[in-house]
Amino acid sequence: MPSHLSRRNVLLAGAAAGSALALAAAPAHAHRPPPRPFGRYGSPSARLTPATLYVHPRGAGDFTTLQAAVDAATGTGRTLVVAPGVYRETVSVPADRTGMTWLGASEDPRDVVVVYDNAAGTPRPDGSGTYGTSGSATTTLRPDGFTARRITFANDWLRADHPGAGGTQAVAVKVMGDRSAFLDCRFLGHQDTLYADTASLDTVARQYFAHCYAEGDVDFVFGRATAVFEDCDFRTLTRFDLTSAPFGFVFAPSTAVTTPRGFLVTRSRISSEAPDGSYKLARPWVPSSDPTARPMLTVRDTRLGPGIDAVAPYTDMASGHPWQDQRFAEYRNTGPGAVITVPANRPQLTPAEAAAHTRQAWLGDWRPRA
Repeated sequence: MPSHLSRRNVLLAGAAAGSALALAAAPAHAHRPPPRPFGRYGSPSARLTPATLYVHPRGAGDFTTLQAAVDAATGTGRTLVVAPGVYRETVSVPADRTGMTWLGASEDPRDVVVVYDNAAGTPRPDGSGTYGTSGSATTTLRPDGFTARRITFANDWLRADHPGAGGTQAVAVKVMGDRSAFLDCRFLGHQDTLYADTASLDTVARQYFAHCYAEGDVDFVFGRATAVFEDCDFRTLTRFDLTSAPFGFVFAPSTAVTTPRGFLVTRSRISSEAPDGSYKLARPWVPSSDPTARPMLTVRDTRLGPGIDAVAPYTDMASGHPWQDQRFAEYRNTGPGAVITVPANRPQLTPAEAAAHTRQAWLGDWRPRA
Protein backbone atom coordinates (compact mmCIF):
# COMPACT_ATOMS: atom_id res chain seq x y z
CA MET A 1 0.00 0.00 0.00
CA PRO A 2 1.47 3.42 -0.89
CA SER A 3 2.45 5.79 1.88
CA HIS A 4 0.30 8.85 2.48
CA LEU A 5 3.16 11.01 1.19
CA SER A 6 3.34 9.22 -2.15
CA ARG A 7 0.45 11.28 -3.52
CA ARG A 8 2.56 14.44 -3.50
CA ASN A 9 5.55 12.62 -4.97
CA VAL A 10 3.48 11.15 -7.78
CA LEU A 11 1.86 14.50 -8.45
CA LEU A 12 5.19 16.22 -9.00
CA ALA A 13 7.11 13.42 -10.70
CA GLY A 14 5.76 13.97 -14.20
CA ALA A 15 6.22 17.71 -14.06
CA ALA A 16 9.75 17.46 -12.76
CA ALA A 17 10.71 15.14 -15.58
CA GLY A 18 9.08 17.37 -18.17
CA SER A 19 10.70 20.49 -16.75
CA ALA A 20 14.13 18.89 -16.75
CA LEU A 21 13.66 17.86 -20.35
CA ALA A 22 12.57 21.33 -21.39
CA LEU A 23 15.45 23.03 -19.59
CA ALA A 24 18.19 20.65 -20.66
CA ALA A 25 21.21 22.27 -22.26
CA ALA A 26 21.51 21.96 -26.03
CA PRO A 27 23.51 18.89 -27.15
CA ALA A 28 27.06 19.40 -28.29
CA HIS A 29 26.20 18.43 -31.85
CA ALA A 30 25.50 21.69 -33.67
CA HIS A 31 23.13 20.13 -36.19
CA ARG A 32 20.59 19.16 -33.51
CA PRO A 33 17.78 21.65 -32.88
CA PRO A 34 17.75 23.53 -29.56
CA PRO A 35 15.13 22.65 -26.96
CA ARG A 36 11.60 23.88 -27.70
CA PRO A 37 9.99 24.53 -24.32
CA PHE A 38 6.74 25.65 -25.97
CA GLY A 39 6.46 22.70 -28.32
CA ARG A 40 4.42 23.40 -31.43
CA TYR A 41 2.99 26.63 -30.08
CA GLY A 42 5.71 29.05 -31.14
CA SER A 43 7.71 31.23 -28.76
CA PRO A 44 7.98 34.87 -27.67
CA SER A 45 10.00 35.52 -30.84
CA ALA A 46 7.52 33.67 -33.08
CA ARG A 47 4.09 34.02 -31.48
CA LEU A 48 1.24 31.72 -32.31
CA THR A 49 -0.94 34.84 -32.56
CA PRO A 50 -0.48 38.43 -31.39
CA ALA A 51 -2.80 37.58 -28.46
CA THR A 52 -0.58 34.72 -27.23
CA LEU A 53 1.59 34.97 -24.13
CA TYR A 54 4.21 32.46 -23.02
CA VAL A 55 4.83 31.22 -19.46
CA HIS A 56 8.06 29.47 -18.49
CA PRO A 57 9.26 28.80 -14.92
CA ARG A 58 12.88 29.66 -15.70
CA GLY A 59 12.45 32.80 -17.79
CA ALA A 60 12.31 31.55 -21.38
CA GLY A 61 8.83 33.07 -21.85
CA ASP A 62 7.09 36.36 -21.28
CA PHE A 63 6.34 35.48 -17.64
CA THR A 64 7.54 33.02 -15.03
CA THR A 65 4.16 32.67 -13.25
CA LEU A 66 0.65 32.08 -14.47
CA GLN A 67 -0.78 34.86 -12.32
CA ALA A 68 1.56 37.44 -13.87
CA ALA A 69 0.49 36.28 -17.34
CA VAL A 70 -3.19 36.43 -16.39
CA ASP A 71 -2.74 39.96 -15.03
CA ALA A 72 -1.18 41.05 -18.32
CA ALA A 73 -3.68 39.25 -20.56
CA THR A 74 -6.37 41.92 -20.49
CA GLY A 75 -9.29 41.85 -22.87
CA THR A 76 -10.87 38.84 -24.50
CA GLY A 77 -9.61 35.85 -26.45
CA ARG A 78 -6.10 35.69 -24.96
CA THR A 79 -4.04 32.48 -25.03
CA LEU A 80 -1.42 31.41 -22.50
CA VAL A 81 1.05 28.75 -23.61
CA VAL A 82 2.47 27.12 -20.50
CA ALA A 83 5.84 25.35 -20.63
CA PRO A 84 6.50 22.15 -18.67
CA GLY A 85 7.16 22.77 -15.01
CA VAL A 86 5.67 22.98 -11.54
CA TYR A 87 3.96 26.32 -10.93
CA ARG A 88 3.59 26.53 -7.15
CA GLU A 89 1.21 29.45 -6.86
CA THR A 90 -2.42 30.35 -6.50
CA VAL A 91 -4.02 31.74 -9.63
CA SER A 92 -7.19 33.84 -9.88
CA VAL A 93 -8.64 34.71 -13.28
CA PRO A 94 -11.08 37.65 -13.28
CA ALA A 95 -14.45 37.43 -15.02
CA ASP A 96 -13.44 39.98 -17.66
CA ARG A 97 -10.82 37.63 -19.20
CA THR A 98 -13.49 36.05 -21.40
CA GLY A 99 -12.52 33.51 -24.04
CA MET A 100 -9.16 32.78 -22.41
CA THR A 101 -7.31 29.58 -23.32
CA TRP A 102 -4.48 27.84 -21.45
CA LEU A 103 -2.41 25.40 -23.49
CA GLY A 104 -0.01 22.98 -21.83
CA ALA A 105 2.99 23.01 -24.17
CA SER A 106 3.69 19.31 -23.60
CA GLU A 107 1.53 16.58 -25.07
CA ASP A 108 1.30 15.09 -21.55
CA PRO A 109 -0.73 16.95 -18.88
CA ARG A 110 1.53 15.51 -16.17
CA ASP A 111 4.28 17.84 -17.39
CA VAL A 112 2.46 21.09 -16.59
CA VAL A 113 1.33 21.31 -12.95
CA VAL A 114 -0.33 24.23 -11.17
CA VAL A 115 -0.30 23.41 -7.47
CA TYR A 116 -0.60 24.92 -4.00
CA ASP A 117 -1.48 23.64 -0.55
CA ASN A 118 -4.12 25.84 1.08
CA ALA A 119 -7.07 24.21 2.83
CA ALA A 120 -10.34 25.60 4.13
CA GLY A 121 -8.89 25.73 7.64
CA THR A 122 -5.59 27.35 6.65
CA PRO A 123 -5.21 30.77 8.33
CA ARG A 124 -4.96 33.73 5.97
CA PRO A 125 -1.64 35.59 6.25
CA ASP A 126 -3.39 38.87 7.10
CA GLY A 127 -5.06 37.35 10.16
CA SER A 128 -8.58 37.80 8.77
CA GLY A 129 -9.58 34.21 9.43
CA THR A 130 -9.25 31.05 7.40
CA TYR A 131 -9.53 30.58 3.65
CA GLY A 132 -12.74 28.55 3.63
CA THR A 133 -13.51 26.05 0.90
CA SER A 134 -13.65 28.49 -2.03
CA GLY A 135 -10.64 30.42 -0.84
CA SER A 136 -8.55 27.25 -0.64
CA ALA A 137 -8.58 26.82 -4.43
CA THR A 138 -5.23 26.66 -6.15
CA THR A 139 -6.85 28.01 -9.32
CA THR A 140 -10.05 30.08 -9.47
CA LEU A 141 -11.62 30.59 -12.89
CA ARG A 142 -14.40 33.18 -13.23
CA PRO A 143 -14.62 34.06 -16.95
CA ASP A 144 -17.02 32.67 -19.51
CA GLY A 145 -15.50 30.82 -22.44
CA PHE A 146 -12.43 29.50 -20.61
CA THR A 147 -10.58 26.50 -22.12
CA ALA A 148 -7.69 24.46 -20.74
CA ARG A 149 -5.79 21.71 -22.54
CA ARG A 150 -3.27 19.26 -21.13
CA ILE A 151 -2.78 20.89 -17.72
CA THR A 152 -2.76 19.41 -14.21
CA PHE A 153 -4.60 21.40 -11.52
CA ALA A 154 -3.66 20.22 -8.05
CA ASN A 155 -3.89 20.88 -4.34
CA ASP A 156 -1.33 18.88 -2.38
CA TRP A 157 -2.52 19.74 1.13
CA LEU A 158 -2.37 16.49 3.11
CA ARG A 159 -4.25 15.53 6.26
CA ALA A 160 -1.15 13.66 7.43
CA ASP A 161 0.75 16.94 7.61
CA HIS A 162 -1.96 18.48 9.82
CA PRO A 163 -3.19 15.86 12.30
CA GLY A 164 -6.42 16.87 13.98
CA ALA A 165 -6.94 19.84 11.67
CA GLY A 166 -10.43 21.03 10.83
CA GLY A 167 -11.40 22.50 7.49
CA THR A 168 -9.80 19.76 5.40
CA GLN A 169 -11.44 20.82 2.14
CA ALA A 170 -8.62 21.65 -0.30
CA VAL A 171 -9.76 22.65 -3.79
CA ALA A 172 -7.52 22.21 -6.83
CA VAL A 173 -9.68 24.29 -9.16
CA LYS A 174 -12.91 26.25 -8.82
CA VAL A 175 -14.70 26.93 -12.12
CA MET A 176 -17.59 29.39 -12.32
CA GLY A 177 -17.85 30.51 -15.93
CA ASP A 178 -20.31 29.40 -18.61
CA ARG A 179 -18.86 27.50 -21.58
CA SER A 180 -15.80 26.33 -19.65
CA ALA A 181 -13.99 23.39 -21.27
CA PHE A 182 -11.24 21.15 -19.94
CA LEU A 183 -9.65 18.75 -22.40
CA ASP A 184 -7.05 16.15 -21.42
CA CYS A 185 -6.60 17.76 -18.00
CA ARG A 186 -5.94 16.28 -14.55
CA PHE A 187 -7.42 17.33 -11.20
CA LEU A 188 -5.54 16.08 -8.14
CA GLY A 189 -6.36 16.45 -4.47
CA HIS A 190 -8.19 14.72 -1.64
CA GLN A 191 -11.31 16.49 -0.36
CA ASP A 192 -13.22 18.81 -2.73
CA THR A 193 -10.70 18.50 -5.57
CA LEU A 194 -12.83 19.80 -8.47
CA TYR A 195 -15.37 22.52 -7.72
CA ALA A 196 -17.70 22.87 -10.73
CA ASP A 197 -19.69 25.92 -9.66
CA THR A 198 -21.57 28.96 -10.95
CA ALA A 199 -21.12 32.66 -10.29
CA SER A 200 -24.47 32.94 -8.49
CA LEU A 201 -27.54 30.93 -7.56
CA ASP A 202 -29.55 32.20 -10.51
CA THR A 203 -26.79 31.64 -13.09
CA VAL A 204 -26.42 28.52 -15.24
CA ALA A 205 -22.81 27.63 -16.03
CA ARG A 206 -22.26 24.93 -18.65
CA GLN A 207 -18.97 23.09 -18.27
CA TYR A 208 -17.44 20.29 -20.30
CA PHE A 209 -14.72 17.86 -19.21
CA ALA A 210 -13.43 15.44 -21.86
CA HIS A 211 -10.66 12.84 -21.52
CA CYS A 212 -9.87 14.15 -18.04
CA TYR A 213 -8.71 12.50 -14.82
CA ALA A 214 -9.85 13.42 -11.30
CA GLU A 215 -8.90 11.83 -8.01
CA GLY A 216 -9.70 12.33 -4.35
CA ASP A 217 -11.65 10.99 -1.42
CA VAL A 218 -14.42 13.20 0.02
CA ASP A 219 -16.85 14.88 -2.43
CA PHE A 220 -14.00 15.34 -4.86
CA VAL A 221 -16.23 16.39 -7.76
CA PHE A 222 -18.83 18.82 -6.45
CA GLY A 223 -20.81 22.01 -7.11
CA ARG A 224 -23.90 23.41 -8.82
CA ALA A 225 -22.69 23.71 -12.43
CA THR A 226 -24.37 22.09 -15.41
CA ALA A 227 -21.38 19.88 -16.13
CA VAL A 228 -20.71 17.05 -18.56
CA PHE A 229 -17.91 14.57 -17.86
CA GLU A 230 -17.32 12.54 -21.01
CA ASP A 231 -14.73 9.78 -21.39
CA CYS A 232 -13.18 10.72 -18.04
CA ASP A 233 -11.45 8.69 -15.34
CA PHE A 234 -12.19 9.11 -11.63
CA ARG A 235 -10.08 7.43 -8.97
CA THR A 236 -10.81 7.08 -5.27
CA LEU A 237 -7.86 7.12 -2.89
CA THR A 238 -6.96 5.12 0.18
CA ARG A 239 -7.74 6.83 3.49
CA PHE A 240 -5.00 6.44 6.08
CA ASP A 241 -6.98 8.23 8.78
CA LEU A 242 -9.97 5.87 8.65
CA THR A 243 -10.27 2.17 9.40
CA SER A 244 -13.76 1.49 8.10
CA ALA A 245 -16.01 2.43 5.19
CA PRO A 246 -17.23 4.65 3.80
CA PHE A 247 -13.95 6.33 3.03
CA GLY A 248 -15.61 9.00 0.93
CA PHE A 249 -17.83 10.04 -1.96
CA VAL A 250 -17.05 10.67 -5.61
CA PHE A 251 -19.75 13.22 -6.53
CA ALA A 252 -21.54 15.84 -4.43
CA PRO A 253 -23.72 17.96 -6.73
CA SER A 254 -25.54 21.00 -5.33
CA THR A 255 -27.74 21.86 -8.32
CA ALA A 256 -30.13 24.75 -7.75
CA VAL A 257 -33.78 23.71 -7.83
CA THR A 258 -34.43 26.07 -10.78
CA THR A 259 -31.55 24.62 -12.82
CA PRO A 260 -32.84 21.80 -15.03
CA ARG A 261 -29.55 19.90 -15.33
CA GLY A 262 -26.71 19.15 -12.94
CA PHE A 263 -23.86 16.65 -13.45
CA LEU A 264 -23.83 14.18 -16.34
CA VAL A 265 -21.18 11.46 -16.35
CA THR A 266 -21.06 9.46 -19.56
CA ARG A 267 -18.75 6.86 -21.10
CA SER A 268 -16.37 7.15 -18.17
CA ARG A 269 -14.64 4.95 -15.61
CA ILE A 270 -14.39 4.95 -11.80
CA SER A 271 -11.51 3.01 -10.27
CA SER A 272 -10.04 2.82 -6.78
CA GLU A 273 -6.85 2.17 -4.88
CA ALA A 274 -8.99 1.65 -1.75
CA PRO A 275 -10.59 -1.63 -0.58
CA ASP A 276 -13.65 -2.92 -2.41
CA GLY A 277 -16.95 -1.30 -1.54
CA SER A 278 -15.37 1.46 0.54
CA TYR A 279 -16.71 4.43 -1.47
CA LYS A 280 -20.15 5.83 -2.22
CA LEU A 281 -20.85 7.01 -5.73
CA ALA A 282 -22.50 10.23 -4.55
CA ARG A 283 -24.25 12.19 -1.87
CA PRO A 284 -26.33 15.35 -2.34
CA TRP A 285 -24.93 18.64 -1.12
CA VAL A 286 -27.58 21.13 -0.02
CA PRO A 287 -25.47 24.07 1.20
CA SER A 288 -26.62 26.53 3.84
CA SER A 289 -26.45 29.25 1.19
CA ASP A 290 -29.09 27.44 -0.88
CA PRO A 291 -31.36 25.30 1.32
CA THR A 292 -33.75 24.73 -1.59
CA ALA A 293 -31.11 23.08 -3.79
CA ARG A 294 -32.13 19.83 -5.46
CA PRO A 295 -28.91 18.11 -6.53
CA MET A 296 -28.85 16.29 -9.86
CA LEU A 297 -26.51 13.55 -11.06
CA THR A 298 -26.83 11.14 -13.95
CA VAL A 299 -24.18 8.44 -14.41
CA ARG A 300 -24.61 6.49 -17.63
CA ASP A 301 -22.67 4.08 -19.83
CA THR A 302 -19.88 4.16 -17.27
CA ARG A 303 -17.81 1.42 -15.66
CA LEU A 304 -18.00 1.44 -11.88
CA GLY A 305 -15.13 -0.49 -10.35
CA PRO A 306 -15.24 -2.59 -7.17
CA GLY A 307 -14.37 0.40 -4.98
CA ILE A 308 -18.00 1.57 -5.24
CA ASP A 309 -20.51 0.15 -2.76
CA ALA A 310 -22.91 -1.59 -5.14
CA VAL A 311 -25.52 -2.34 -2.47
CA ALA A 312 -25.89 1.28 -1.29
CA PRO A 313 -24.03 3.61 -3.65
CA TYR A 314 -25.77 6.77 -2.41
CA THR A 315 -26.05 8.29 1.04
CA ASP A 316 -27.23 11.50 2.69
CA MET A 317 -25.04 14.44 3.57
CA ALA A 318 -27.74 15.85 5.88
CA SER A 319 -30.73 14.00 7.29
CA GLY A 320 -33.11 16.74 6.20
CA HIS A 321 -32.18 16.23 2.54
CA PRO A 322 -32.32 12.49 1.78
CA TRP A 323 -30.75 11.39 -1.46
CA GLN A 324 -34.02 9.75 -2.53
CA ASP A 325 -35.60 13.22 -2.84
CA GLN A 326 -32.91 14.43 -5.22
CA ARG A 327 -32.38 13.91 -8.94
CA PHE A 328 -30.05 10.89 -8.98
CA ALA A 329 -30.18 8.33 -11.78
CA GLU A 330 -28.13 5.74 -13.66
CA TYR A 331 -28.35 4.08 -17.03
CA ARG A 332 -26.51 1.10 -18.54
CA ASN A 333 -23.54 1.21 -16.20
CA THR A 334 -21.21 -1.78 -15.99
CA GLY A 335 -18.64 -3.23 -13.63
CA PRO A 336 -18.82 -4.68 -10.12
CA GLY A 337 -19.83 -1.33 -8.61
CA ALA A 338 -22.86 -1.17 -10.91
CA VAL A 339 -24.44 -4.50 -10.00
CA ILE A 340 -28.03 -3.94 -8.90
CA THR A 341 -28.73 -5.97 -5.78
CA VAL A 342 -31.21 -3.61 -4.10
CA PRO A 343 -33.23 -1.94 -6.88
CA ALA A 344 -34.57 0.75 -4.56
CA ASN A 345 -31.00 1.94 -4.04
CA ARG A 346 -30.21 2.21 -7.75
CA PRO A 347 -32.67 4.53 -9.58
CA GLN A 348 -32.51 3.74 -13.29
CA LEU A 349 -33.56 5.78 -16.31
CA THR A 350 -35.84 4.25 -18.88
CA PRO A 351 -34.58 4.30 -22.49
CA ALA A 352 -36.99 7.15 -23.22
CA GLU A 353 -35.67 9.15 -20.26
CA ALA A 354 -32.07 8.39 -21.19
CA ALA A 355 -32.62 9.94 -24.61
CA ALA A 356 -32.87 13.31 -22.84
CA HIS A 357 -29.75 12.78 -20.70
CA THR A 358 -27.09 13.55 -23.27
CA ARG A 359 -24.25 15.97 -23.80
CA GLN A 360 -26.32 17.83 -26.40
CA ALA A 361 -29.23 18.30 -24.01
CA TRP A 362 -26.91 19.47 -21.22
CA LEU A 363 -24.89 21.94 -23.31
CA GLY A 364 -27.63 23.28 -25.60
CA ASP A 365 -26.34 25.52 -28.38
CA TRP A 366 -22.74 25.28 -27.16
CA ARG A 367 -20.59 22.77 -29.03
CA PRO A 368 -17.15 22.52 -27.38
CA ARG A 369 -14.42 20.89 -29.40
CA ALA A 370 -12.98 17.77 -27.79
